[in-house]
Amino acid sequence: MTDPISDFLTRLRNASKAGLAECAAPHSKYKEGIAAILKTEGYVSDYTTGSDAQGHKTLVVKMKYVDSAPVLTNITRVSTPGRRLYCGYNEIPRVLNGLGIAILSTSKGVLKDQDCRREKLGGELICNVW
Repeated sequence: MTDPISDFLTRLRNASKAGLAECAAPHSKYKEGIAAILKTEGYVSDYTTGSDAQGHKTLVVKMKYVDSAPVLTNITRVSTPGRRLYCGYNEIPRVLNGLGIAILSTSKGVLKDQDCRREKLGGELICNVW
């Protein structure tokens, strides 16, 4: 697999569109940071770590729905392994004019766009969520 982050985002997108209760993916600290931001922003209800039948560590994300409509409408990968996108804190794009969030990888960890602007941190633009 060349891009595990893109695979994780695709699993989340597919689970929300299919109406699944939860979504499982291989665990990493990077993915757990993304799941933590999605939980604090209210796009998913919870996430936990577990293990599968072979004993590999997994990240289980519980999806959130309001009146049987998914809260996580769309999540798109911006920076890819073939085209990395970096931006300074004053160049961070506003997603849907402030209705969505952008998730960045910075020197202080994985942060959302508002926190990056507040702390004046730039970094790699991972994905846009709305």
